[in-house]
Amino acid sequence: MIEAKSPAFWRATLALCCGSFMIFSNLYVTQPLLPEFQLAFGISTLQANASLALATLMLGLSLLVYGPLSDALGRRAIMLVTMAGTLVITFALAWVNSYTSLLILRAVQGFLLGGLPAVAIAYMGDEFSKKAMALAVGIYISANTLGGISGRLFSGFIADAFNWRASFLFAAGLSLVCVVIFWWALPKSKHFKPQQPSLKTMLKDLISHLRNPLLISVYLLGGLNFFIFINQYSYVTYLLAGEPWLLSSSFLGMLFLTYLTGTWAASISGRVALVVAQPLCMAIGIGFLMLGSLVMLIPSVVAIIGGLLINSFGFFFCHSNITSWVSRQASTARASASALYLVFYYMGASTGGFYLDPFWQAMNWQGVILGSILVFIITLAISLGLWRKDPRTLSDIT
Repeated sequence: MIEAKSPAFWRATLALCCGSFMIFSNLYVTQPLLPEFQLAFGISTLQANASLALATLMLGLSLLVYGPLSDALGRRAIMLVTMAGTLVITFALAWVNSYTSLLILRAVQGFLLGGLPAVAIAYMGDEFSKKAMALAVGIYISANTLGGISGRLFSGFIADAFNWRASFLFAAGLSLVCVVIFWWALPKSKHFKPQQPSLKTMLKDLISHLRNPLLISVYLLGGLNFFIFINQYSYVTYLLAGEPWLLSSSFLGMLFLTYLTGTWAASISGRVALVVAQPLCMAIGIGFLMLGSLVMLIPSVVAIIGGLLINSFGFFFCHSNITSWVSRQASTARASASALYLVFYYMGASTGGFYLDPFWQAMNWQGVILGSILVFIITLAISLGLWRKDPRTLSDIT
């Protein structure tokens, strides 16, 4: 097994982080461009948001395929092939002539983007010791946040300097570098034990996970948190692009630098979970989400940025603990268990806009915050219920 802080640990973690960086920079590259799409194609806010929602929806659905498939065929090849496909689609997006074509390509891209998230945690579960995995998951989630930040940041600046098409070209170049590093650095699996491909077995594994009350509870918790968190960023983009602020795409892209507190939160989550039960860590993260949302009610750009910083810390602190906890709770078919969590996670991301849009239309930004708090009350209750059922820390287990 790969032990924590060994040369093999750092090489494998580097590869997975580069892959994660690429996936999430491509997924979120369109988010600062939503106002640009409105102007270029003459569409509504909800239609513009479809460029993100459709990609996250297809990513979520693809996990039902990649997770079970990797249990049968292995992890590394699936991650590499889907990353290469993502690179090709990103390049093609720069040349579309209609919004319909853009959405079709984003749907295909979303399906390919699911290959690495569905498999990466299972690869760690196969190859890393428990201690190494607890550390690696936090670093891996940090790369998720850095990818999300970078994709949004460079797309905003490049769109202002050139146009939105140039943002996709830059993303394609960056993706090529990540694919090469991933191919070179990721060790081949040594402890993977393939299962015979069987649709019946795949369905049986998925049903088994859904019947596990500890897993289904945390699936709902993570999905509902992301349901709100990611779509708050979309609506704050519309808020600050309008009166009285009229902020540019470059500044809107810079809003996603607030993810840096999430990067820090993810990196420390494994260490905190050694002394604090993971469900309680989840509850603490949700508390930060509620606090940050309330801070954003203050009508000031500084307050909104402060609220986003708090929200990012809370969300990724919670998400990192959920990711590790799911793998620990699944005694078999870990890839399927992790993939099923991400299905709920990305389904939440793709549907949250439909939930928040009526609040936005009725009460503007105040409505978005009201809708957010209502959902966070539910997820807080779920996390506290899980804490009562599983009060152990990782130090208790190891």
